[in-house]
Amino acid sequence: MSTPKWPTFASALAPVLTGLIAEQQALGYHPKEAQDFARFDRFCQAVGHATMTLPRALVEQWTATQPGETETNRQRRITLMRVLANFMRRSGLNAWLYPPQTAPRAAGRYVPYIFTRQEIAALLTAVDHCPEDPRSPNRGPVLSMLFRVLYGAGLRAGEALQLQHRDVDVLTGTLHIQNAKGHKDRHVPLHPALADRLARYLARQFHAVPTTPVFPNRSGEPYATLTIYGYFRRFLKEAGIAHGGRGLGPRLHDVRHSYAVHCLQQWIADGVDLTVALPYLSAYLGHTGLKSTQEYLRLTADLYPAVVSVVEQQWGSLIPGGDGHAH
Repeated sequence: MSTPKWPTFASALAPVLTGLIAEQQALGYHPKEAQDFARFDRFCQAVGHATMTLPRALVEQWTATQPGETETNRQRRITLMRVLANFMRRSGLNAWLYPPQTAPRAAGRYVPYIFTRQEIAALLTAVDHCPEDPRSPNRGPVLSMLFRVLYGAGLRAGEALQLQHRDVDVLTGTLHIQNAKGHKDRHVPLHPALADRLARYLARQFHAVPTTPVFPNRSGEPYATLTIYGYFRRFLKEAGIAHGGRGLGPRLHDVRHSYAVHCLQQWIADGVDLTVALPYLSAYLGHTGLKSTQEYLRLTADLYPAVVSVVEQQWGSLIPGGDGHAH
C-alpha cells in the first residue's frame, strides 16, 4: 500500500504549516484534511505575504465571504485560521487569533452544512448505486429507502433506525416516532410519493412481524448509527461532495437540517405565513420549542440571499440572535 501524500508548502509560512501538519499527522488526521492549509499557502504566495507572522489583515482577507459562498464554508476557513493561530502562539510566533464569537465551531457550535437540492439528488443516486454484497443481499434496498426517509421526513438518524413495522401506518402514510429526543412521541406524515415507496419497500420484507426493524442489517437487527455514518461518508465521496474532515462536516445530521431549510425556503417562495407554519414545522421535527426551529430561518436567510428581505420585513421578529441550536 502506498504511503498517503501530505501537502507541501512554499510560502513564508511554510515551516509553520509543515509543523502544524506534522502535529495533525501524529494525532491521526488524514492527508485530505490538510488540503485547506495548502490552499491557504497558495493564497499567501499570491498576495505576497513575506513574514512568518499571521497578521489580522491577512486573516480577514482570507476569511472574507466569497461571491456565492455559503456561510458554512466561510466558517470552515475561520476555524482553520484559529487552529493555525493557536499553533503559532504555542510556538512563540506572532499571530492574530480570530475572536471566538465570530467562529461558532470554536465556541462549541457546529455550523450545519446545508445540501443543495442538486447535492441531495447526487447523494441519493450514489446510494442507489451501492454495489451488491452477497453477504448482505438487502443492503442496497435498505440504504436506498433509509436515506430517502432521512431527507424526506427530516428524521434524526436514531429515530429512523429504531422504526419497526408496527410504527408505519401504510394506510395513512404516517410514521410513529416513539421515545425520541426528550422522551417524546410524535406522528410524522409522509409525502404521498415517499409513503407509497415505503409501503412497497415494506411489502417486500417477507416474514416480517410487527417488531421487525424497518431498516435491518444482514443479521436482522437495526443498523447502528455509526455504520450508517460510514456509508454516508462513502456516498458523499461518490457523489462528489467534499467532506471537510473531523468536526467540519457534512454530518449525517445535516441531511435533517437540509430538509428543514429547504422546507422554509419553499414556504417563503410560496408566500406562506411563517408565524402560522413555523409551529407546525417545530412539531413535525420533534423540537421541544420554537427556538431550535427558528434557527433554521437564519440558515435559510444566509443561504438564499434573495429571500433575506422577505424574511426581515415580514418575520424579522422570528429570527433568533444567532446563539440558538437546531437539533
